[in-house]
Amino acid sequence: MSDPADVFDLVGLTEYEATALEQLLSLGRTTAPNLAEASGIPKARVYGVLESLSDRGFIKVVPGRPKEYQPKSPEEILDRAVENHRQSYESFAADVESHRDAFLAEYGPRFERASEDISPTAELFHVVDVGEPSERETRRLYDDADETLRVITNSFAYLDSVERALAETLDRGVEVSVLFLHPDRLPAEKAAVQADIVDRLRDDYAAVDLRFSTEKLPWRGTLVDPSMDYDSGEAILLVEEPDVPNHMRQAAITDNGSFVAGMKRYFDLIWEYESVASPTQT
Repeated sequence: MSDPADVFDLVGLTEYEATALEQLLSLGRTTAPNLAEASGIPKARVYGVLESLSDRGFIKVVPGRPKEYQPKSPEEILDRAVENHRQSYESFAADVESHRDAFLAEYGPRFERASEDISPTAELFHVVDVGEPSERETRRLYDDADETLRVITNSFAYLDSVERALAETLDRGVEVSVLFLHPDRLPAEKAAVQADIVDRLRDDYAAVDLRFSTEKLPWRGTLVDPSMDYDSGEAILLVEEPDVPNHMRQAAITDNGSFVAGMKRYFDLIWEYESVASPTQT
């Protein structure tokens, strides 16, 4: 996030609320008329804006004639924003849970009837758009991993979006291996991104095993907990299509044990015979 003021949008403030809070952080304790004059917020709106900010815990109301309004410290504002979202999530989760039994009783049988004619082949994959949907599914796989997690990637440029899940996966004792494409096979810009990511992993997540494929990788993705008995495992994969922009691409997701086992064998062969331990090796 390049602009600190972007936080106001992040925590869900309206334009007037963001303007009011930003002005208060500069003015300190003041009255509603003074704030309206300083910020350009219409006087007819400023009291409602201040009430909303008070309800969220971002400002204090000081009784008196007239009332005055004082901002909380920036640190308190951020902490309260997180707490507000936590409480909102817990309320949402409780609401969903209260409907669970009735929802499952009504729609479970419908789903089962509609799925009776779907063949195992038809269930081999389903797809999601590349971007936030695919990153969300990738985080889910990290969260589901019990024993092993393997990543095939060019530069792992999406590390920021999965870092929380990666840290928790390692904390559970899951074995994590990342197979990068060798930087010699990347454009200079992507090689620089990869170098930064590799440094972060080595500094912050030393338990992650890293190697670098010396040959082109036809696909990239994540696979977790494959079994050579073909009875478990999940994966998400994206085939290489250099001429197709990311916003037009889709990632395939599978929990077919046989397919995931095949992906494991591919990963292991590249790891053992066509990769090096350092990007400086060729």
